[in-house]
Amino acid sequence: MTRKQRQSTTFEDKKKIFIVDDHPIVRDGLTTIINHEKDFEVCGQADEAREAFKAISELKPDVVITDISLKNSDGIELTKNLNARYPTLPVIVLSIHDELTYAERALRAGAQAYIMKEVASENIVTAIRTVLGGEIYVSNKMGKKFLHKLAGSKVDTNSTPIDSLSDRELEIFRLIGQGYKPSKIAQSMHLSVKTVETYRARIKEKLNLADADELLRYAIQWVNSTSKT
Repeated sequence: MTRKQRQSTTFEDKKKIFIVDDHPIVRDGLTTIINHEKDFEVCGQADEAREAFKAISELKPDVVITDISLKNSDGIELTKNLNARYPTLPVIVLSIHDELTYAERALRAGAQAYIMKEVASENIVTAIRTVLGGEIYVSNKMGKKFLHKLAGSKVDTNSTPIDSLSDRELEIFRLIGQGYKPSKIAQSMHLSVKTVETYRARIKEKLNLADADELLRYAIQWVNSTSKT
């Protein structure tokens, strides 16, 4: 085999990674880390779910890395759609949002890994190798929580009223906490304003909140407490 053939084979054997994140700095940072590995390459990027889904169908990556909060979309919903269309495609969810709230939801949606952004530079390569090997990657903290749940532990000190919300309700709750009005939420999630109001009513009922003002205050407090900046 000639040197040129060896180089060609090495390039073709590289695992392709696709990144979905609405922050260019994050995408560039991940790209630098991933491309530093001899057997990995970032094959594409997107900042929202629809663009990502289209590009993924064309580029056929080996792994997708997605944030939860995307431009005009939701990474959990993207993960569900990818899992339905490409059930063998590993998805890694990378987020600033508290893993105690989102990690299990991400895995239920079809993700194979959940990583907090604050430790992504240290763990992203390990996570990619782990999911390519067919395994699940989460933090030790989340791993212990899942083991306790599997063992039937009746005590869950991390359980909160937020856990009662569905994925769609939680996404709307998060957007409320970020200051989005019902019309903007409807636009970003491709829903009608009436549907958003129905979800808001369900959220208030589940969280035992009296009115819209109390919902807003609680949502803002929750977003501030769970977002790691």
